[in-house]
Amino acid sequence: MSYIYDVLIIGNGGAGLSAAIEAKKYSSKVIVISKTYPTSSQTCQAQGGINAVLNDKIDSINNHILDTAKVAHKLENYEAIKYMCTNAKDTIKWLDDLGVPFSRNNQDEIAQRNFGAASYPRTCYSSDYTGLKILHTLFDTCLKENINFLNDHQVLSFIKKEETNTIKGINLLNISDGVVSQIFAKSIIIASGGYGGLYHNYTTNSTATTGEVLNLALNIGCELENMEFVQFHPTTLKQNRILISESARGEGGYLIDQNGHRFIDELKPRDEVSRAIYTKIENGDKIYLDLRHLGIEKLKEIMPQEYKLVYDFTGLKLDIDLIEITPSAHYTMGGIKVDIDGKTNIKNLFACGEAASNRVHGANRLGGNSLLEIITFGKLVGKNAGLNTNNITTFDTNIYKHILLEEKENISNIYKQPNRINFQDVKISLGKELFTHAGLFRKESELLSVLKKIKQWILEIKDMGVSDKSSIYNTDLKEFIEFKNMLELSSILIISALNRKESRGAHYRLDHSTSQKEFELSTTVKKTNKTFEVELCN
Repeated sequence: MSYIYDVLIIGNGGAGLSAAIEAKKYSSKVIVISKTYPTSSQTCQAQGGINAVLNDKIDSINNHILDTAKVAHKLENYEAIKYMCTNAKDTIKWLDDLGVPFSRNNQDEIAQRNFGAASYPRTCYSSDYTGLKILHTLFDTCLKENINFLNDHQVLSFIKKEETNTIKGINLLNISDGVVSQIFAKSIIIASGGYGGLYHNYTTNSTATTGEVLNLALNIGCELENMEFVQFHPTTLKQNRILISESARGEGGYLIDQNGHRFIDELKPRDEVSRAIYTKIENGDKIYLDLRHLGIEKLKEIMPQEYKLVYDFTGLKLDIDLIEITPSAHYTMGGIKVDIDGKTNIKNLFACGEAASNRVHGANRLGGNSLLEIITFGKLVGKNAGLNTNNITTFDTNIYKHILLEEKENISNIYKQPNRINFQDVKISLGKELFTHAGLFRKESELLSVLKKIKQWILEIKDMGVSDKSSIYNTDLKEFIEFKNMLELSSILIISALNRKESRGAHYRLDHSTSQKEFELSTTVKKTNKTFEVELCN
């Protein structure tokens, strides 16, 4: 059975929901599709806040632009940054009007705090639940607007009309019952999040953030951009990589070693702080986050979630104990190449949020800009996709039935594959290899070694299968499909990192430790005849 919608959105995080709300103004039939439920999206991990200049007497939009561009290390799209920063105040007002419960100061104004690498305190927040509160509010608004949701559905592939390079729909798997179906739409928006999950067991990302939709888009002709740029968050719990928000340092937390020495300015850019921490750990030191001096009352007011998380998972209290931390993969600057309007190189296909690369972050991301980007550009792309449907008539879906049969056969073949190699074990190895050799520090010999292993695992896919042969909520099948795409996407990350023979932003090469003028260009990857083409371009 197939359906035709005006706008189909893949991903139910902040970018997807913002796009859906805006698209609904211009289109009657909007649907949001995701593997998970909205409250499981990665947006919930953006705890610390969302940037905006609210008081131009003490700050300015130009300052915000300059701060954002500085950490982008000359790979930014200035127009995209200007659009985001100029519209930031309106984005906050939109969220406030929808009902996001922002924290307030004594004048009943939206409160703002310091964040790393920002020249002024411009990060609006809702205690330390900012992303979660925004997400809940957006989801409630979507329900009020009668936007359709299809959760527990995994995208298997895109349907494209080759003759006109036009997107038509998607093939998807119903995780709950194993049924494969097709959905068609006039406009499709990819808002499926980033690819931090490639660093399995070494990331703050949820297990669902595997980036496979980016690989599926690459396979139909989309270009990927700047995939080598992965941001590592400095402060995650040593035991389990649970994130401790940047608000901890923004509110005055210290980073100290086992001797109690502070060794870096805590509010430097994340890449610098993370590398400093990791270097100390590799030298045998233990690194701690020290919030004891802030006191219990302030901690319970500004960081109630972190206080509870730390206690629940470690038994430690922020007001009494030192918290041992380590850096972890957190955010990915690369993604599907789009213009400032969110358009890909395929007609009627858009992308926004962490899945997209409009170079608003460039080589690194300013803390507090992730929520701002996904909401601001989510709204813009939703509007553009909605308006795009006005000139498109419905189309014949029957001509794509053969693709549906092929996807059903593909699923059937997965069940038949032998399980001589456990893909879950390989996924664990993949995460470790990427973190150790393609993480905070990189060099050619180690990148080549990882790439060789990935290529071998790709060859061995035929010997990997699923142990669960049922069709009802078969998470083994879901994760195997993710894993196949994760391997290919990991190889793209490595190839991009090898191609950039310099250090810039979040990409640090031990064998090329300085930035080079010739690399002030973006890495673009496209797939032609099953091979990757990599080039540097504006």
